Amino acid sequence: MAVSQTNLAWATLLDLGPPERGRRRLNDRLAHALRTAIRDGRLAEGAAVPPSRALAEELGCSRWVVTEAYGQLIAEGYLAARVGSATRVSWSPETPQPQPHAPSAPARPSIRYDLAPGLPDLRAFPRRRWADAVRAVTGSAVHYDLGLPDPAGHAVLRGTVAQYLRRSRGADAGAASVSVCAGVTDGLVRTCRALRARGIADLGTEDPGWGRLRDAATSAGLRVHPVPVDHDGLRVDDLARTPARAVVVSAAHQFPTGTVLSPARRAGLVRWAREVDGFVIEDDYDAEFRYDRHPVAVMQGMDSSRVFLLGSVSKTLSPALGLGWLVASPALIPALRAANPVAAAPPVLDQLALATFIDRGWYDAHLRAARRRFRSRRDLLVRTLGAQVPEGRVAGTAAGLHILLHLPDGTDTRGTVRAAAATGLRLVDLDDYRAHGPGERALVLGYGNITDTEIPPAVALLRKALRSER
Repeated sequence: MAVSQTNLAWATLLDLGPPERGRRRLNDRLAHALRTAIRDGRLAEGAAVPPSRALAEELGCSRWVVTEAYGQLIAEGYLAARVGSATRVSWSPETPQPQPHAPSAPARPSIRYDLAPGLPDLRAFPRRRWADAVRAVTGSAVHYDLGLPDPAGHAVLRGTVAQYLRRSRGADAGAASVSVCAGVTDGLVRTCRALRARGIADLGTEDPGWGRLRDAATSAGLRVHPVPVDHDGLRVDDLARTPARAVVVSAAHQFPTGTVLSPARRAGLVRWAREVDGFVIEDDYDAEFRYDRHPVAVMQGMDSSRVFLLGSVSKTLSPALGLGWLVASPALIPALRAANPVAAAPPVLDQLALATFIDRGWYDAHLRAARRRFRSRRDLLVRTLGAQVPEGRVAGTAAGLHILLHLPDGTDTRGTVRAAAATGLRLVDLDDYRAHGPGERALVLGYGNITDTEIPPAVALLRKALRSER
């Protein structure tokens, strides 16, 4: 076990017991009590026993009693002492037994290169700026900020998020319409519960699409109806043929195909919601990363009474922060609160840190730098694929943190994923995101959390895996 100076055996109950024949002296009784505690495992190997002076004071005896007991146990091998360090337990009741040799399965190779989608560049997380924001709010937070948090989120962050969404995403949002949540999945569960309470039991989802959104909707009690996606995004005509009165859509950058919902489909989706008296739930998961032009504005701005807007910092900063938002029409806020009475907001200090991070311009600066870095990395990945995998066709390059690599018919994409994993390369098959069986042969390649220098060797392993499966 790791040795820690704070791993002190202060709280161990030592039963010195009454004087007995052959063990009348206090130091003998103390040694016996410590020995028993070690044998019982109450004092684990590596634990530091209290300094002799401190233990003598606690027991109300002379220091000599403790040093004699410690000396006895050191001689017996139960304790070990080093100059300048604490005296520590050096014996464990668990003695490892030799195991008979048996053949075992070959160890799975560790992942050297990760081309799976879903993560931003975690190496580029703005640690210093975030630490500055946390330090600032910890010092400036008023005492009532440290009490029970508002379930809807802190008013400061709600106002900051609303202002950010208005200026950067074209949203129709005010502080009263924003609820702070733990991320997109949390926001979707809350929304689905509110819809279920309104009598809406069927939800359309994109196919292919992010499986966790389907699982989240199902957990909230809704029936899920996968709706096909083509080069213009979700097919609204197919949605209209389902019993769904709500739909989840990633309009600005569909996952995983990378398509952008066309203007006609956007208008058609809002019109559908009005005709069925339903709702659109917009997952705005990585729309900040658009490389050919400015990001497409959110659909929520077209009809804020019919469109819920979900967002988070999981793709822009880090999923470890657990910070997101749900924007709904103020008229729907009471229903959201009633359907989620025990929903809790993220920690208040984290909320205030994010508000500070945005208000001081650090978030915008981080996004600008990230866009430049991701655009360059995407270009490198596309060039390398063109040279190493010429039979592949790249799509979905305009935005986001992943691309699609379409492969010739007959390619065993599942076998390719397995072969790549055996060499230390993580890949994801497009079929993993389909609700209904296999479709066009393609791989979903993420480039958010891989370095530029890792791309050429990663693509070389991809080429090797493809050839081995042929």
